[in-house]
Amino acid sequence: MQNSDAMALSAALLAAAGDLTQRIHDGVTARGFTDLRPAHGFAFARLAPDGATVTDLAVHLGVTKQAASQLVDEIVRKGYAERRPHPEDARARLIVLTGRGWACTRAAEEAAAEVVGGWAELLGEGEVHALRERLARIAPYGPIRPAW
Repeated sequence: MQNSDAMALSAALLAAAGDLTQRIHDGVTARGFTDLRPAHGFAFARLAPDGATVTDLAVHLGVTKQAASQLVDEIVRKGYAERRPHPEDARARLIVLTGRGWACTRAAEEAAAEVVGGWAELLGEGEVHALRERLARIAPYGPIRPAW
């Protein structure tokens, strides 16, 4: 692959990722969650399965523990998450989504489905499926984090 082709592909992937992030955020905002930034969504993605510690969240986001702690303070204050005792480590606190956090996560999923649905209209369902499969082979485990 020529350098110019590699740069064109890189630019297209970055543009698609940026557009997707913004459109999901716009969809979340349109659904009434107006007090969040896209970075919060990246944190919710890590918290959604089973919760996480501040340290886990810092690693996931690629930030310092202090920055992750500030983000947690913010989403707790806004009612999207809460701190609970960690079931396996008495020294740690587990950050979990509240009902409001889960509702916001569902709003993000709906917004993502709308965006990807538009891609399917443009490219066809088969091409979108193939795109997902190919991208998963390139980056199977992420990380999915904001470009600070």
